[in-house]
Amino acid sequence: MTAPSPPADRILALDALRGIAVLGIVGMNVLAFAMPGPAYYNPNAFGGVGPPDYWVWLASFVFIEDKFRTLFAMLFGAGCLILIERNQARGGAHPWRAHYARMIVLFAIGLVHATLLASNDVLRAYALAALLLPLLAGLSARALVTVSLGLLCVHVFLGMAMFGPAVIAWAQDRQGSEMLLWAERQFGRDPAVIAALLEQGREALGERVLRRTLGIPAQMTTLIAALPLNLSAIALGMGLWRGGMLKGEWRTFQLRRIAGFAALLALPALLLLAGVLVQTGFPAALIGPVALLLSAPFDMALAVAYAALAMAFLGKPGAAVARLASVGGLSLSNYLMTSVILSAIFASWGFGLFGEVTRWQAFALGLVPVAAMLAWSPAWVARMGQGPFERLWRAAARVLS
Repeated sequence: MTAPSPPADRILALDALRGIAVLGIVGMNVLAFAMPGPAYYNPNAFGGVGPPDYWVWLASFVFIEDKFRTLFAMLFGAGCLILIERNQARGGAHPWRAHYARMIVLFAIGLVHATLLASNDVLRAYALAALLLPLLAGLSARALVTVSLGLLCVHVFLGMAMFGPAVIAWAQDRQGSEMLLWAERQFGRDPAVIAALLEQGREALGERVLRRTLGIPAQMTTLIAALPLNLSAIALGMGLWRGGMLKGEWRTFQLRRIAGFAALLALPALLLLAGVLVQTGFPAALIGPVALLLSAPFDMALAVAYAALAMAFLGKPGAAVARLASVGGLSLSNYLMTSVILSAIFASWGFGLFGEVTRWQAFALGLVPVAAMLAWSPAWVARMGQGPFERLWRAAARVLS
């Protein structure tokens, strides 16, 4: 995701990849709109009532969950570096002023988005992480990848320090321990917690705005805690741009080879982690570490595989590639409009289906914004060029800079 540049400057496969990313994240975002928070990772918490729901969970865990979010962040990093390099080439007196202006505006857009519609907004996290890009922009491709891996290790290490006591308490069967109760509230099936979250998810718009506004300080704590992971993905995207992969400079056999290697690294590990959760009955103490920490390196590897495959096969003009590229060219607008559509389906001020659907039904309803993006994006690009929120982002950033 980045502010649009003139059509002549765009790389077709990169825009198509960005389109795949913004379409793919709907597969998990829909759960955040459809059911209580613990169900996002745990099918036993809510919405898992039959075999189709568990198959959807498995497919999501292996192929979707955090893969497309990581890919979206990688492309955000590449987009930032593209604009930074362009501004530096122009030789302005304050080459970083435009970047910081864009991030301030993006954070503001994300804050409004999170308050009105999407509690799981990623724009704020990306904007905060991107404030550190002056420390990275001058690094080589290899150094950027190394930094990315280092930050990923920091994320896993710090996360295990937080989740470790709950895992130990679960392994020792210390029922009633404070850490197990905390894990159950976050990832489990605590009836009181689920009931409270169901009531909260059916609140009116005014009640939501008030609650989310009062919760901004707590949100900032969460965003800061996620900085290593988000900056890791952003740095990786920068490295893949600087190394030429996202520029379309790699040969097809190279892209296929890296995609195959990354997939072979990721898929067996993800299936193994999924098997552990199934065999142990989805204990709350394990779901957090598995979903947020242990799977993170393999989520990133599969995101790289998706990127390599897209760059290998989506570089040639065609109707399908052009449609995906138009979705990617409007990535910010499409990301925000997805939340509008999902709110219209699930929120109390829409059809009010929050807590009324199973996992597979929620996943199926996620196809509504996917179809909408594929339908409206080509027509909008053909007539208007920039998306409405891309235009707003660029105009507001220009005023600040």
